[in-house]
Amino acid sequence: MENNDEVKERTETIKEFFKSRKFWKPFLGVAIGGLAGFLYYYFVGCNSGSCAITSNPYMSILWGGIMGLFLVNSPCARGRC
Repeated sequence: MENNDEVKERTETIKEFFKSRKFWKPFLGVAIGGLAGFLYYYFVGCNSGSCAITSNPYMSILWGGIMGLFLVNSPCARGRC
């Protein structure tokens, strides 16, 4: 049996979490993706209402944020591609 006293879990405080890359990388991905989605709606989006994503600014922001999150969390972004 091994001595488990040597292995201690390090608990991370909320303050440390918000300063870490674990928080900022996905947060910035969603924020930049949402901004890109809105800009796409504003400059390219359709006015007829027949386009499900680009006719509504909220849907464009939502899809842009999701795509931004997928881009920063993709396996290729982590070097496993």
